[in-house]
Amino acid sequence: MASVTSLAATVHQRVADALSAALPEAGSADPLLRRSDRADFQANGMLALAKKLKGNPRELATKVVDAIGENDVLKEIEVSGPGFLNITVADEAIIKTLAERAADARLGVPHSEGAGTTVIDYAQPNVAKEMHVGHLRSAVIGAAMVEILEFTGEKVIRRHHIGDWGTQFGMLIQYLTEHPHELDHKGGESAEISGEEAASNLNRLYKASRALFDSDEEFKERARRRVVELQAGDEETLALWQRFVDESKIYFYSVFNKLDMDIRDPDVVGESGYNDMLAETCRLLEESGVAVRSEGALCVFFEDVKGPDGNPVPLIVQKSDGGYGYAATDLSAIRDRVQNLGAETLLYVVDVRQSLHFKMVFETARRAGWLNDKTHAVQLAFGTVLGKDGKPFKTRAGETVRLVDLLDEAIERATTVVREKNNEKIALTEEEILENGVQIGIGAVKYADLSTSASRDYKFDLDQMVSLNGDTSVYLQYAYARIRSIIRRAGEVRPSAHPELELAPAERALGLRLDQFAETLAEAAQSYEPHKLAAYLYGLASLFTTFYDQCQVVSEDNPVEVVENRLFLCDLTARTLHQGMALLGIRTPERL
Repeated sequence: MASVTSLAATVHQRVADALSAALPEAGSADPLLRRSDRADFQANGMLALAKKLKGNPRELATKVVDAIGENDVLKEIEVSGPGFLNITVADEAIIKTLAERAADARLGVPHSEGAGTTVIDYAQPNVAKEMHVGHLRSAVIGAAMVEILEFTGEKVIRRHHIGDWGTQFGMLIQYLTEHPHELDHKGGESAEISGEEAASNLNRLYKASRALFDSDEEFKERARRRVVELQAGDEETLALWQRFVDESKIYFYSVFNKLDMDIRDPDVVGESGYNDMLAETCRLLEESGVAVRSEGALCVFFEDVKGPDGNPVPLIVQKSDGGYGYAATDLSAIRDRVQNLGAETLLYVVDVRQSLHFKMVFETARRAGWLNDKTHAVQLAFGTVLGKDGKPFKTRAGETVRLVDLLDEAIERATTVVREKNNEKIALTEEEILENGVQIGIGAVKYADLSTSASRDYKFDLDQMVSLNGDTSVYLQYAYARIRSIIRRAGEVRPSAHPELELAPAERALGLRLDQFAETLAEAAQSYEPHKLAAYLYGLASLFTTFYDQCQVVSEDNPVEVVENRLFLCDLTARTLHQGMALLGIRTPERL
C-alpha cells in the first residue's frame, strides 16, 4: 500500500506552495508549521521571513493567505498577532485522511526498508542471582524499543549481556565441587523444574558459598584457584560453570515469561561470550596508543574525568595482575557488534548510574576507530525505581524487592479489580477474570515505567498503577474494551467513513489525534523515548472518553451515516490503541 500522507504534511505542503507563489523572493522558506491550541495548526515562519525580506510580517502573511485561495483541505486561515497563520482543516480532509489510514494494516505508519541495523543491549540479569526490581526497567524499556524500531523498519539485533563470569564463580563452583548435590533436582538430573525452584536452588547455594568464603580462609584460597582454572578453560570447571548458567536461564526465562517478554536463547550473549577477544582488544588498544600502562595496569585517560583529588581517573582495561575488567568485555562487545554483526547503532539500555563508565568506553572505542561517524553508540540511561516514600524501593526488612514477588502482587491486585468490576452485563468467566488479571497487572507495571521519561526516577505505587482513573494502562485497556463493546452492540451497522459529514468538536479532536500516530512513532523511534508513545495513547484514550460522552454512537435517533462514521472513528481508535499498546508490550483484552 502507498504511504499515507498525514494532515500535518499536507497542510505544510499547501502553505509552503502558497508561500513560494506569493513571495518568490523568499525561495523555499519553511512555514514553520506546528500544532496549536488556537486552531488545528499554526504557521510561524512569517516572522523570520519578514526580517530576511525587511517587510511587515502581517502583510506578508496576508499575501500568503490570498495565494492559498479556496481548497478542499484548508477550511479557514486567520492572520493573527504579528503574522502567525492560524489554520483550521476541513472536516472532509480529516475523514479522508483517516480513511486512508484505516485501509492500511499498518495504520499509515511507513516501513523504511534498509533503515539500518541496531543492536539493543537490554535485560541483563546476573547468573546465580535472583532478579530484583532494579532489573525491571532495562527489560521493559529495551523490549519496547525493540518493537518500536522494528515496526518502523530498523533491523534490530537483541543482546542480553548477562553477568556470567567473574570471581564469584570461583566461589560458587568450588562450593559445588565440595557439595556436589546442591543443584540436584527432585526426580533426577533430567527432571524439569520451575523457575521458582531454580531460583531457590541458586539463592541457597550462593548464600552458603558466600558464608563459607567469608569465614574460611582455606576455602577462599581454593575458590581463587578455581577462578584461574575457569579462566584457563579447565573442562571440569567449565562444566560446573555451565550448570549454573543453565539453572539460571530456567529462572530468567520464567521471570521474562511472566513479564510477557520474548527472550531467545541465541540472543543471550553474556560476558563469557567475549573471553576469546579480550587479549586482542587489549593488544589493539596498547599498540595504537589509545591505552597505556600505568602502575602495571592498562589504562585509558581522559582530560575531563578527574577524581576528588583532581587527578585523572582512568578506564582500566586490564588490571595489574593481568585480569580483565568490565571495560575489556564492553569494548570487545563493541568490536563484535560492529565488525561481526554489522551494527550502525549500538543502543545500551543501562542504569544512569553507569553513565560515566559508558561515556569512557564509547570514547575509547571512538579513539580506536571502532566507532565513527557512521557507527555510533548511545546509552538509553534510566533512573531508579522508588517506593511510595520517594526512597529506593526496598522491603520492610530493608532488602531489595524480588522482581517475581512484585509481578505476582501486581497480578493479584489487578485480578481483584477485574473481579470487582465484573457483573451480569459483562459476565466474564473465571478463566477470563484470571487471564485479564494477568494482562492488566503486567500491563500496569510496564506502563508505569514506560509512561515516565526513562532518565527520571519513578515511584512504584501499585494502587495507582491498577487504578481505572488517571494515566494508567488500565484506563487505556478499558477504553479499548469499551470500543469493542460498542462495535459489538452496533450489530449489522458497520464502521464506514463519511467525509461529507460535518464533524462535532469532539469528533474533530479525536480525528486529529488519530492522524498523529505515525509522526509520534517516528519521534519515539528517533529519540529512543517510548514515553512519547505512551503519552500519545493516553491523550487518545482521553479524547475518546470526551467523544463518547458528547457524541452518541449507536442511536436510532441519528441517521445511519452518522452512526457509521462514529463507528469508524471508534474502530480506528481501537486499532490505534491496540497497535500502540502492543509496541509497548502491553496486551488489550477484548472484554473487561
